[in-house]
Amino acid sequence: MASINEFNDNGKQFTDRIRNFFSSYKIGQKLKESGAYKKAGIPAVEIMKYLVALVFTKKSMYMNYRNGTNHPGFEKDAVYDFLNSRFINWAVFLLKLAVAVIIPIRKATSEDRLCAMVIDDSLFERARSKKVELLARVRDSSTKAGKKFTRGFRLLTLGWTDGVTFIPLMFRHLSSKDIKNRYCEANQNIDKRSCGYKARKQAVSTATEVLLWMLAKACRFMVPARYVLYDSWFSYPSTMISILKMKLHSVGRLKNTTKIKYLVSGKAMTLREIYRANHKRRGRSKYLLSVQVELYNKENETADAKIVFVRNRNKRNDWIAICTTDIKMEEEQVIALYGKRWDIEVFFKVCKSYLQLCGGSQGLSYDSVTAHTAAVMVRYTMIASDKRINEDHRTITEMFHSLYDEMPDVSFPLAMELIMECLRDAFDEFLFLPDNVVNGIIDSFVDKLTHVFKQYFCGYLEPNNPLCASA
Repeated sequence: MASINEFNDNGKQFTDRIRNFFSSYKIGQKLKESGAYKKAGIPAVEIMKYLVALVFTKKSMYMNYRNGTNHPGFEKDAVYDFLNSRFINWAVFLLKLAVAVIIPIRKATSEDRLCAMVIDDSLFERARSKKVELLARVRDSSTKAGKKFTRGFRLLTLGWTDGVTFIPLMFRHLSSKDIKNRYCEANQNIDKRSCGYKARKQAVSTATEVLLWMLAKACRFMVPARYVLYDSWFSYPSTMISILKMKLHSVGRLKNTTKIKYLVSGKAMTLREIYRANHKRRGRSKYLLSVQVELYNKENETADAKIVFVRNRNKRNDWIAICTTDIKMEEEQVIALYGKRWDIEVFFKVCKSYLQLCGGSQGLSYDSVTAHTAAVMVRYTMIASDKRINEDHRTITEMFHSLYDEMPDVSFPLAMELIMECLRDAFDEFLFLPDNVVNGIIDSFVDKLTHVFKQYFCGYLEPNNPLCASA
């Protein structure tokens, strides 16, 4: 995270970059469209700038106000009112921002490059809290076999990736559906028409329901991606069929369990049975086996799919199964595309280790937890966008496209004529050769070219040159 270190070295520099980011992507306008505005007082965009910049000061909001060195110009009550607002639609805000960042990135890359949406969840820990709204007893999957439980939420996140840059699209803090596993219930005095009430209802829903809602929302905002990547936690045939109805293809790792079966030539078989019943590829192939199957759900709906078996690098005698509903995709492409799912793991690591995802807020309301997470994702989006623009030569935007448009206008003979003129000038400047010697060198060079290239050079040579006659 060299970008974060650079921000810490120069306070003015990262302040200017945050201001430029907010201005370039019109974040103030997007906040208003999402319900974050004030009729009087401090504009919501100024509070958002302060929250985004807070992590780079290496101080908490409490210490920031107490020292007074970086006082934002408004009191902390204004920040708390902003964080606890129930009427801000953070899902819409993040989607609008993400699409605005993705579009120029997508335009600067090849259309053949496969982009995808990635869905995964991670532990949002609040181990020392007891009175946070909808705080639940959740499993810590980072421990051995996921046997440890702690207080917190499951942070379900949807993001976009092209294999180079990851941009978060949406998120939701999931509590537990079982009331016995919840430490604190939701506030009952909330307006049922507000975004906060709808978010609380989704918090106690299943992850699959929220996942499908997120994908439907992303499709309405026309996020440029045709594939959805996920781990084995979400790879159920019913989920894949539902995603396929949205005209999106799934690419996910399958669970090796006897409870889930797939149709092969009309026969229901488990993954292990499919693997044992088919011949494996010999040699150093990138995959062991590829089998076309049929998915089915409880409503007897079916969909064609392809399962690619890959050798497990951590255990040579074991295998990993990757399934896709795009049966026309090559097996190597399926494996490469699934590898892009790792970008969301990097995203979670960066947000927790550098951007204060879990420890940056002590708010007790569900709205405060949501608003803080949204600010963290804006920080990550800003850094990811800044890194892509500064380091990737494909995103020089206007300069890149203007040069690209000019290149077809320069024909090959004209380009070679310009090169030969530069070569002639170099002979005159450094070697002081007479014109007849320079012409002899060029004629000798052209004479050694192929017949096709000689034809191109005829426009540059004298009409009575014998080389043109031979061409």
